Amino acid sequence: MSSVLYDAQGPRAKRRNVVFTSLFLIALAAVVWWVYKNLSDKGQLDWEKWKPFFSSSEAWTTYILPGLKNTVIAAALSMVIALPLGAVLGISRMSDHAWVRVPAGVIVEFFRAIPVLILMIFGLALYSEYTNVSSDDRPLYAVITGLVLYNASVLAEIVRAGILALPKGQTEAAHAIGLRKTQTMTSILLPQAVTAMLPAIVSQLVVIVKDTALGGAVLTFPDLIAAVSPMSSYYGANTIASFTVVALIFIAINFALTSFASWLEQRLRRSKKGTGAVLGADDVDDLNAAEVGGSYGTGAER
Repeated sequence: MSSVLYDAQGPRAKRRNVVFTSLFLIALAAVVWWVYKNLSDKGQLDWEKWKPFFSSSEAWTTYILPGLKNTVIAAALSMVIALPLGAVLGISRMSDHAWVRVPAGVIVEFFRAIPVLILMIFGLALYSEYTNVSSDDRPLYAVITGLVLYNASVLAEIVRAGILALPKGQTEAAHAIGLRKTQTMTSILLPQAVTAMLPAIVSQLVVIVKDTALGGAVLTFPDLIAAVSPMSSYYGANTIASFTVVALIFIAINFALTSFASWLEQRLRRSKKGTGAVLGADDVDDLNAAEVGGSYGTGAER
C-alpha cells in the first residue's frame, strides 16, 4: 500500500529496516548495560544511596519539599507576569501607531536575543546595587526578572503569530459590521487565536519551570537543584540518586502542566463549536450595540 508521503517498502527495504532496528536495539542495550555496570561498580545503585528517599521523610521535609516550594513560587510568579506582558507586547507589535509598534518591537527583539541566565545575573546585580531588597530575597527576584523578560518576549511572538495566522476575512468581516479595532481583537481574534496558540504557550511555560534550575545552579537560589548538593553530602554522596529524584519531580510537574493544557485545549475547542445558524441584520445590530461581549460568528463562517 502506497502513502502520500512515500511508496510502500519492498522486500529488500523491509529486511534492511529489520536489520537496522535490530542493530539499534543491540547498541541501546549495550549502552544501558554499560551505564548500569559503571553505576553499580561505583556503588551508586546500592540501597543505602536510595534508602533516605523511601525509609523516612527527613530528606523530603528538609531538602526536597522546601526546594520544590521555591521552584513552584518562582515559576508561578513568572508565568503570571509573563503571560499578560507577552500578550500586551504581541498585540502592541501589530499596532497601526509607530510610537507603540516600534518600542514594543525593540523590547521584544532585545530581550529575546539575550540568554536568560545573563538576564538573571544582571537582575541580581541590579537589585544588589540599586534596591533595598534583602540578600535572602535577591536570588528569587533575579530569577523571576530574568524569566519574565525573556519569556514575555517569546510569548509576544507566539501571540502575534497566532493572531496573524487567522484568516484576514475575520478582521474584514468585523470591520464591515462596524466593530472597532479593540472590539475585533478582544471579541473575535483573541478568542480564536488562544486555542491555536495553546500548545506553543504551554511549551514556553514548561521552559519557565525548567529554567528556574539556572537560579539554583548559579545564583544560589534555594530551589530543587540547589537542594541536591547539601542532600548528597549529608546522605553519603548519593549524587545520582538525588539528581534522579529531582529529575522525576520536574518530569511530573511538566507532565501535569502539559496534560492540563491538552484537556483545556479540547474543552475550548468543544465550547467554540458554532451552531451553524446565520445571523440576521437585526441580530448583528444588537450585538454591535452591546459592543460584542464575547466571541461569535465562528459557526457561520464554516
